[in-house]
Amino acid sequence: MCGIICYVGKDKVKPILLEGLKRLEYRGYDSAGMAVQFGGGVELYRAVGKIIELEKKVQDVELPGTCGIAHTRWATHGEPSEENAHPHRDQAENVFVIHNGIIENYHPIRKRLEKSGVRFRSQTDTEVLAHLIALSFDGDLSEAVRKTMSQIEGTFGIAVIHRQRPNEIVIARRGSPLIIGVGDGGNFAASDVSAMVRYTNQVVHLNDNELALLTADGYSISTAQAKSVTRVAETVEWQAEDAELNGFPHFMLKEIYEQPDTLLNAIRGRLEPGEGVPKLGGIIPVWERLKDCRHLVIVACGTSYYAGCVGRYVFERLTEIDVEVEIASEFRYRKLNFPPNTFIIAISQSGETADTLAAIREARRKGAQLLGIVNVVGSSISRETLAGVYCHAGPEIGVASTKIFVSQLTILTLLALLLGRHQNLSLTEGVEAIQALSALPDQIKKVLSYDNHIQAIAEKYYRCSNWLFLGRKYQYPIAQEGALKLKEISYIHAEGYAAGEMKHGPIALISPAMPTVALAPRDSMYEKMISNIQEIKSRKGPVIAIVTEGDEKVRELADEIIEVPPTLEYLYPILTVVPCQLISYYCARFLNRDIDKPRNLAKSVTVE
Repeated sequence: MCGIICYVGKDKVKPILLEGLKRLEYRGYDSAGMAVQFGGGVELYRAVGKIIELEKKVQDVELPGTCGIAHTRWATHGEPSEENAHPHRDQAENVFVIHNGIIENYHPIRKRLEKSGVRFRSQTDTEVLAHLIALSFDGDLSEAVRKTMSQIEGTFGIAVIHRQRPNEIVIARRGSPLIIGVGDGGNFAASDVSAMVRYTNQVVHLNDNELALLTADGYSISTAQAKSVTRVAETVEWQAEDAELNGFPHFMLKEIYEQPDTLLNAIRGRLEPGEGVPKLGGIIPVWERLKDCRHLVIVACGTSYYAGCVGRYVFERLTEIDVEVEIASEFRYRKLNFPPNTFIIAISQSGETADTLAAIREARRKGAQLLGIVNVVGSSISRETLAGVYCHAGPEIGVASTKIFVSQLTILTLLALLLGRHQNLSLTEGVEAIQALSALPDQIKKVLSYDNHIQAIAEKYYRCSNWLFLGRKYQYPIAQEGALKLKEISYIHAEGYAAGEMKHGPIALISPAMPTVALAPRDSMYEKMISNIQEIKSRKGPVIAIVTEGDEKVRELADEIIEVPPTLEYLYPILTVVPCQLISYYCARFLNRDIDKPRNLAKSVTVE
C-alpha cells in the first residue's frame, strides 16, 4: 500500500529518497512527499500524482541535508491532494511524520486536540500523530513517539524527524511493516526492502510494538515498554537489478517469463528423486506434530487464496488430511472450533497481508498451530508462524501476482507430497510426482513459446466487455485466478466459474460478444468440460480452450486453442495458468492500461 523510505548518514539524502520512492511506485500511490533536515531546519516538499511530479519540485532545489524521510500515499482518509500528502507536521513545524496504516481512534483524538486549540491542515488520520508527538516531546524524540504509541489504536508504520533533534530518525510499527537497512556510513528504514536494496543488503525487521532510533553511526531498537532489543541483521537474497525491467516493457510480463526460474527456485535442493520425498527444512521444528495432522486449514487473500484452493485438491489427492480453504478477511469472524492437532497454513506473497495476519492470530488464540508460505524473508507471517516454507522467488513488482502464484502452487504440492509419503502414498507415486515436478520448468518455457499466438487471441477479443473462465476440479481455481487477472489489469469484467454451475445461471449470459476461456486439459474432468464447451458453442459463444497438446477433439469445437504439455492431473494448474496470465496481460496492453500499477490496487495490502 503506502511506501516509506528514510535515510540518515554521510551522503546527500535527496537522491536516495527519490530513488527509494521510485522503487516503491509499484505498491500503489496517489501522492508523494519528503522532508529533508539540514542547517537547523526541515524542508518539506509534496506533490500529487506520480513521483516525477515530486521530482520536478525538487530538481532545482539545493538540498545538502543528509537526513530525511519520504513517502508515497494511497488515500484512505481525505482525497489525494498536496495538503493530505505526507509528511505531516505539527503546528510549530517541529515534528514531521510519515505513516502507513490507519489510526482507528483518530477522530476522537482530533476533536480533543481541536478543542485545545490545535489547528489541523489536512483531512488525514496521520496528522494527529504529528500533534501528539509534539505535545509529548521534551527533548527525547524516541520517548515522545513511545508515549504517542500508547494513545493510538489501529495499525501503523511511522517515521519521525524533529527540527530540534538533527540527524535522528525514529521509526515504530504496529501491524504495518518497517525494516532497518544497515549501510556503510549511514542507515535506512523502509516499508519494503526494494526501496533500499541498491544501497544495502543487510536488514533488520521491526516487530510489532517496537521502535528504533536511527543515526548515521548506528541504530537501537526498543519495545513500547522501553526494553532494549538486540536483533541480528539478515542478508537480502536478491540484488537491485532483480527489480528492474531488463528489456521487458512491463514487470508483469517479465515476471511471467521468470516463472521457469521461479519454479526451479521453489524445488531446488528440495527433491529426493530416489525416495520420492521432498526435503523441506523449514518445517523441521513442527514435523513430529505435523506428520500426524489430520485437519488442515489454509487461509489467504486474493491470488494466494486461489493457490490455496488448488492446494486443497492436491492435499486431498496425495494425503489423508481433511482440508479447508478460507478467505482470510472472513475467517476470524466465524465461530472457530478446531479438532486437536489442527494446522493453519497462511499464504502471502509479502508476508504482511493484514487480513491474513489477523486470521492467524485468531487461529492461535483458538489453539491451532501455524505454518507460513511466504516470499519475503523475515516478514511478519514468517515470524509469527511456528515454521514454514519460503518461495525464494525474488522480488515481484507487478501488482498482479504471477510468478509467486506458481511458486505457491509448487510449494503446496511439495508439502502435500511430503505428508502423503508418510501416509499411504507409494514410492512409485512419489517418484512419479518428483519427476513431473522436475519437468515443469521446461514445460512452462514451451507454453511461453506460444506468446505470439496468445497475443493474437487477445487482440481478437480484448474489446469484449465481459468474459467467462470455466474449469472443474483442479482447474476451477485457475478459472477464478484467470478472471481475477483480467479484472485487475485490464478492468474487463470477468467471472471464474465452476463449469458444472453453468446451467444454474451463467449460461444465460452466453452470447457472441462474450468469450469463454475453457480450461480443458486431458484430466479426469475432460469429457465433462467438452460437454460445457458444446453448450457454449450451441449458443454461439466464442470459446478459447486451453488443452493438452495434440487435442484434436476440442480443436474441432473451440474457436481458439492454446496447448500445454502433458503432466500429472494435479500439476496441470501450474501450466494452464500461464496462458491465462498472458491473455490478461495482452488485453490490458491493447487497452493501454497501466499494467504494473492498476488503478485502486496496491501490491501489499497492510490495512484491513
